[in-house]
Amino acid sequence: MRVTFLGTGSAMPTGDRFQTGLLVESGERSLMVDCGSGTLHALQRTDVGYEGIDAVLLTHHHLDHVSDLMALCKARWLAGETDLTVAGPPGTRDLLTDLFDVHDYLQDRLDLTVREVDPGQFELAGFPVAAMEARHSTYCLAYRLTDPESADGGGEDTHSDGDPPAFVFSGDSEAFEELIEFADGAAVLAHDCSFPDSVDVSNHPTPSSLGRALSNADATVGRVYLTHLYPHTDGRHEAMLDSMSDHYDGDVRFARDELSLDIE
Repeated sequence: MRVTFLGTGSAMPTGDRFQTGLLVESGERSLMVDCGSGTLHALQRTDVGYEGIDAVLLTHHHLDHVSDLMALCKARWLAGETDLTVAGPPGTRDLLTDLFDVHDYLQDRLDLTVREVDPGQFELAGFPVAAMEARHSTYCLAYRLTDPESADGGGEDTHSDGDPPAFVFSGDSEAFEELIEFADGAAVLAHDCSFPDSVDVSNHPTPSSLGRALSNADATVGRVYLTHLYPHTDGRHEAMLDSMSDHYDGDVRFARDELSLDIE
């Protein structure tokens, strides 16, 4: 299974990071998780491209996670790829209905399937997915994706206990122990870490709050990547990692746009 960060930024552009988006691939299967501004361009830089994805999975409906969704729909229509599945938390169907009402010339141009998902387990585009509710200012789901092929072999990130390789994405969320335990055994956890400790914030974690949750949770995670980075984090990465290391001694790194990880 391969994960590519299409966008690691937030609602406030930095000039260096697109908004939130991920590409998950396994064999011939491909799934886009969130679709923020700029991620359509990033997707087209991959071998999959906007014509090749099988589905889009939304964590929540904030603009920086959905703003390229209609651009993706139009690009696929113009390219002749009219089948697309969009899945997400309750309200996703109304979101798509409203977007197509605004862009009415796209009505009936795509064979669109919309699925609303709840916490629990389901399958999307061939990927086994588990979902749990995160803690954010709007309803948001965190997702655990398991490699459907469970291929043997090495890679940059390897899950070693014999379970199928798994990748967990927090979506936008405060740090809390239950979410870390949801990622127990995952090779990689990509977690929101929007601000440094100097910013008083709710609905997003700081390095110290995330470090405490990682340390206190009854879970083992292979590697943690920090994402959803606001401009406030620029130039403070080392200090943020130091803050986390005061509480958690695991492998923590900053995600960056176009970073690809093989999880095998």
